Amino acid sequence: MRPSSSLTLPNALTLLRILAIPFFAIALWYGHHWHAFIIFAAAGFTDLLDGLIARAFDQRSDLGAVMDPAADKLLMTTAFILMAWRTQGMTAPIPVWVAILAISRDLVISFYAFASVERLSESTFQPSFLGKLSTAAQLVAVSLGLLFNALGPRPWMARFQPAMYYVVAALVLASGIHYFLRASHPTAQRT
Repeated sequence: MRPSSSLTLPNALTLLRILAIPFFAIALWYGHHWHAFIIFAAAGFTDLLDGLIARAFDQRSDLGAVMDPAADKLLMTTAFILMAWRTQGMTAPIPVWVAILAISRDLVISFYAFASVERLSESTFQPSFLGKLSTAAQLVAVSLGLLFNALGPRPWMARFQPAMYYVVAALVLASGIHYFLRASHPTAQRT
């Protein structure tokens, strides 16, 4: 059952996450890496918390179903753009090609979903396990990149970072392909 009021605690937490995005972007742009990391971590915590509260207290709403993933995408897109573009003073910038792949995948899927909303079932747009794994890998890579930037150069980071970003790129491509295979075969098993 969806609550009649859209001002639920989970939606308020999601709104706080959206409002934190400009502060995250400013901190990252000006090289305040610890601040950026803390804001990103706090945003991640509110994302976890709003989901738990929504399920535990049956406070799911139509507004939250739209606002929560939009907040996540805005935060991740901001992180990808700024960590690939504003690399001065960064120990762990995101390679531009990885940022382009991740953002392009999301844009193409969003445009396809919008254009196909009438002819495809709602289940086509539900995240698959591979999509969730890709999102988790992106979240971990951005979080670690922010932490590495805050910590400053460490010898072991140079060996670890390229592998981390190759995993993200591989999962972005695989989940994007998988999404389109699911969309082109709507009666196929959803995984």
